[in-house]
Amino acid sequence: MSDLPMLSASKMRVLRPYFPKSRGLKRVDDRRMLSGIIYVIRNGLQWKDAPSGYGPHKTLYNRFIRWSRLGVFAQIFSALTGKAGVPDELMIDSTHLKAHRTAASLLKKGVPARRIGRTRGGLNSKLHAVCDGEGRPVAMLLTEGQMSDHRGAALLLPRLPAARHLIGDRGYDSNRFRQALAERRIEPCIPSTKSRKVPIPHDKGRYRRRHKVENMFGRLKDWRRIAMRYDRCAHTFFSAICLAAVVTYWLP
Repeated sequence: MSDLPMLSASKMRVLRPYFPKSRGLKRVDDRRMLSGIIYVIRNGLQWKDAPSGYGPHKTLYNRFIRWSRLGVFAQIFSALTGKAGVPDELMIDSTHLKAHRTAASLLKKGVPARRIGRTRGGLNSKLHAVCDGEGRPVAMLLTEGQMSDHRGAALLLPRLPAARHLIGDRGYDSNRFRQALAERRIEPCIPSTKSRKVPIPHDKGRYRRRHKVENMFGRLKDWRRIAMRYDRCAHTFFSAICLAAVVTYWLP
C-alpha cells in the first residue's frame, strides 16, 4: 500500500469540508477511498482491477457512485473555482469525448439524459468548458456530441465570472453571443467567420493565448476514463471530469 499514490494531507484538508457527514457506522477512510477512485479514473481501469491496497473495489465503486449522485464532486469544483476570485480573462472551447460501447449500451431518451449523441465520429459526448487566463477550468458543461458550440456557450453564459475579456475561436462568432457578452460587460476576442461581409476586428495578440484552453483539454484527457467514456450515467461521468479538474488544477 505504501507504494500506491495517495492524496497528501494538505490536499485532504482542502477537500474534507465538502464531504458528506458520516451517519451510523464509521465509514472507510476517506483519504484511501478518494485516492483509489482517482487511481481508477486516471488509469482507465475497471473497478474490479483497482489495487487491493485501496480497499475492496466494491467499496470504491459504491463511494464514487453515491457521492456522484449527491453532486459532491461538482460542488467541490464549483466551490474551489469560486474561491479563486474573478479572472481578468476567460477562454471558451469544446471537445468531443468518445463513448465506449459499454456507455452507449443503455442509450435512451428521457430523464435523466445520458448526454450521448451521434456525430460523424460515432457516439460521443461533448465537453464545453471555460478556463481563466492561467488555463484553469472555471465552468464546464457536458452535452450530447451533436450540440453546437453556440448552444453550449449560451448554456454556459450564466455561469461565467464577471471577467473583462473572453477569447474564443470563430465557431463562437455570432451576433447573439456577442450581444450577450456585451450585456455582461465582457469584451469578446473572437475572429470573424468568413461569411461576415464586414469582419469585426479582434486583438490578435490576446487571441494567441487561446492555446491554454486546448492545453487544459489535453491534460484532462490524460485521465483515461475521461478520454474514453465508460460511464453510462451522465452524472457519474461528469463527476469524474470535475474530480480530474480539481486534482489537476485546484489542489495545492
